[in-house]
Amino acid sequence: MGILNSVFGKRESLEKCLALDIGTEVVKALVFDAHGREKRGVVVGVGKENQKPGNMRSGAVSDITGVIASSRNAIDAAMRQSKAKKVNKAILGIAGELVKGTTTTVHYERVRPEVRIEFSELKEIIQQVQVKAYERIQNQIAWETHQNTIDIKLINAAIVDVRIDGYKITNPVGFQGRDVSISVFNAYAPLIHLGALEKIADELGIDTFSIVAEPYAVSQAVMSDESVDFSAIFVDIGGGTTDVAVMRNGGLEGTKMFALGGRAFTKRIAQEFTLNLEDAEKLKIAHSLGQLEMEANRSVQDILEEDSRIWVSGMELSLAEFAESDFLPSKILLCGGGSGLREVQDALSHPDWYQSLPFSGVPQISFLHPHDVKRITDSTKELSTPQDVTPMSLASLMLDMMDEEKLLSGILRRAAKKLNDE
Repeated sequence: MGILNSVFGKRESLEKCLALDIGTEVVKALVFDAHGREKRGVVVGVGKENQKPGNMRSGAVSDITGVIASSRNAIDAAMRQSKAKKVNKAILGIAGELVKGTTTTVHYERVRPEVRIEFSELKEIIQQVQVKAYERIQNQIAWETHQNTIDIKLINAAIVDVRIDGYKITNPVGFQGRDVSISVFNAYAPLIHLGALEKIADELGIDTFSIVAEPYAVSQAVMSDESVDFSAIFVDIGGGTTDVAVMRNGGLEGTKMFALGGRAFTKRIAQEFTLNLEDAEKLKIAHSLGQLEMEANRSVQDILEEDSRIWVSGMELSLAEFAESDFLPSKILLCGGGSGLREVQDALSHPDWYQSLPFSGVPQISFLHPHDVKRITDSTKELSTPQDVTPMSLASLMLDMMDEEKLLSGILRRAAKKLNDE
């Protein structure tokens, strides 16, 4: 299936669906019953499989064959538990340093404000937004990689704000006014990353409904439809990357990812204690659960505190760009397997890093849990930690995409097709 079809999907109600989170450390597969019209889902099967070293690098696939094997094991376990013979559609998450998300706003002054806005005029405005966003992200990736030839493709597009003469509305067609502004969130990924995921899906026999940026999925999943003024910073600390999403007043402003996650802490412990990665991971987990003796606990803590200071500097750099336009939300919501380390939490709570940034108040750190994911419930009782939030968020986003508003999403779909075909 082509990328554009997988991005926007179709309006339909599905019985059995699959959410696949291909992480650096663990592949997580959820089989869930999707009730499209009711916009709710029930998880009926869970599968988790550890990745082999070398399967992933910085959140991106580096060994397709290895990832296929891990994913197949996770999916098989979820299918067995669900007692399902097949799934209708699947949603896949994508991460990595070069997955970029940003919200672009176009302000448009109408010559004849007394004339009602028609479909053709709205289409032209949105196409302007998409062209501007594509150029912006392409330039950003070229600057970061020092390469001008990296092919990128759109993976997510969502209208986050529409205003006419300062008034916020849902659909501008039929309205009058002079000043129109439309803000669209777009997430792009390098073609090589998307190609790897498509290859994996093909080999697994998955009918891909959508491939989405994971921080986008998390930010959308925990915000209820009524939370129009919701502002927060979402931080998903995975094995190979940390994904950051900034939401202001109910609209996603953008996403950032940097290649420092839980695996970096594991490697440091392995180096300092001369352990293999598997034993180092066990030591790290034992420390986070308070199961080590005092002397060993102190040694591990010293290592993790030092690395956490490096990690939090990545947070500071990631948020600096968002700070250029407005105050940063003071609410910071953590999820992902790496968020359980006390040293990471302490580093985020220390004023040294956040005093240089314009937060709206003293940052308040809290955790996302599976019960925070709207519209998805877990009948298996196996999803209980912050690392389960991401795959559940993918499932929740799939429900939203099955019921997208026709007019605006249709315009976005055509604008995206025009860009990707050029």
